[in-house]
Amino acid sequence: MNVVPVVIVGAGPTGLTAATLLAQHGVECLILDRWESVYPLPRAVALDDEVHRILARLGLRDEFAAIARPHRGLRLIDRRMRVLAEFQRDVAPGRHGYPQGSMFDQPELEEILRRNLTQYDSATLRGSTEVTALTQDADGVRLDVTDTATGEHQVVRAAYVLGCDGANSLTRAAIGASIQDLGFTQRWLVVDVVTNAELGQWEGVHQLSDPARAGTYMRIGKTRYRWEFRLAPGETADDFRKMTRLHPLISRWTGNIPAGELEVVRAAEYTFRAQVADRWRDRRVFLLGDAAHLTPPFIGQGMGAGLRDAMNLAWKLAGVLDGSLPETVLGTYQIERKHHTRAMIRLAKLIGTAMTAGGRMGDIIRRAVAPRLHLVPGLTALATDSETPALRRSALVLRPRLRRALAGRLCPNAILDGERRHDDVAAGRFAIVTSTEPPATLQTDVERCGAVLITARPGSELHRWLRDGRAHAAVVRPDGTVLSAGRDLPALVAILPGFRGKLPRPTTSTGE
Repeated sequence: MNVVPVVIVGAGPTGLTAATLLAQHGVECLILDRWESVYPLPRAVALDDEVHRILARLGLRDEFAAIARPHRGLRLIDRRMRVLAEFQRDVAPGRHGYPQGSMFDQPELEEILRRNLTQYDSATLRGSTEVTALTQDADGVRLDVTDTATGEHQVVRAAYVLGCDGANSLTRAAIGASIQDLGFTQRWLVVDVVTNAELGQWEGVHQLSDPARAGTYMRIGKTRYRWEFRLAPGETADDFRKMTRLHPLISRWTGNIPAGELEVVRAAEYTFRAQVADRWRDRRVFLLGDAAHLTPPFIGQGMGAGLRDAMNLAWKLAGVLDGSLPETVLGTYQIERKHHTRAMIRLAKLIGTAMTAGGRMGDIIRRAVAPRLHLVPGLTALATDSETPALRRSALVLRPRLRRALAGRLCPNAILDGERRHDDVAAGRFAIVTSTEPPATLQTDVERCGAVLITARPGSELHRWLRDGRAHAAVVRPDGTVLSAGRDLPALVAILPGFRGKLPRPTTSTGE
């Protein structure tokens, strides 16, 4: 029986991203999903510019831009629709090369992810295939699968398995990982509405602070809108599937638009949770996305966390499989991602609790405090700046313990020449970004490691970034994260791993 280098369980955004990144490095992978095609109902609707940058790395820069809608930030409003506070985000390209926040329709995103994956002969997607059991032995991983259309049973063997199979993950159960509850559970109604009428609302996220029923509104497409409302005890989504019952909740945004011009695409109940798996790996099996963590949606980081997981792990696994990286680097995945994810979950909990807790007294406090939030040092930056926390120290993040440094943070996706940015030039390889011209011998050493040398010219964004980080050079990993930075360029070149992850050309053009 042939052994597939990597089997990915689940073809949602996380699984498709992991598969594409592996395929770009020439790694053969098989994606198994129990659905025949894209799951039709929208779930995630927002992502930040870090995650937008990942989609661009997949080759989806133009395709995603065609379905995305940059949003302008967050407004806190009271039940009378008065603005309590506003935190604006820039819709122009920022440090990552894209708007700080974008709205989209998840089924549309999954469609372009699947279409993009077909460019790579090394990736195979099998739908209507359910994984029923997963076991490890000395030679790899055995997966028992069932064709849900025919009932046929098969066995697949893999060198590594990535469990991207969601909140009810069989992969997580198979490795004996347990869920740690971080103390946040709320039941919410999630409603998607389509209308050709123009609502005329501010193009950002509206957070409704109403003691009777907290809510959220956002425009996610040309004709598509999303509302979320906290459910009271005893209420279910079934109570709001008809517009006659839903209309009183959304009419403060829809105004005089007749209910007959508003079509409910979906009304579903979701329990928003804050949870993290206690471990994300057992030998050759890894957990990614909702299988490893669940994030309340208040800062739009749920799906993005899964894509960050894939970005962090894929290049490491590719390097291990081609022998250019030691197997021990796989141990950095949980170290780096779990701490980062917990930090984002804590922030989502904080925002969610601040906007929804306290009943009538909480509402009184919010009305008094919210207009003055911009005076709190650092809070406006927290709400408007999309930069996320640095990764924790690991074998691939060499950051000092007692001071802030560039290591563990993302290198800006700065324009280098013409329209090319850092990621275009690095192309999935290690990079040395330096503000000093290296001697020819060092350039040869960089090339010998399969890395690329990027010179930060005086006055450029990368030059300012190095200067502000008190560094003359930085080693940037294939995922854009800084491995180490400092002033000793030869010492930094010396720690370059021998990773050879050059991106092969797709088998077909993206336009076909």
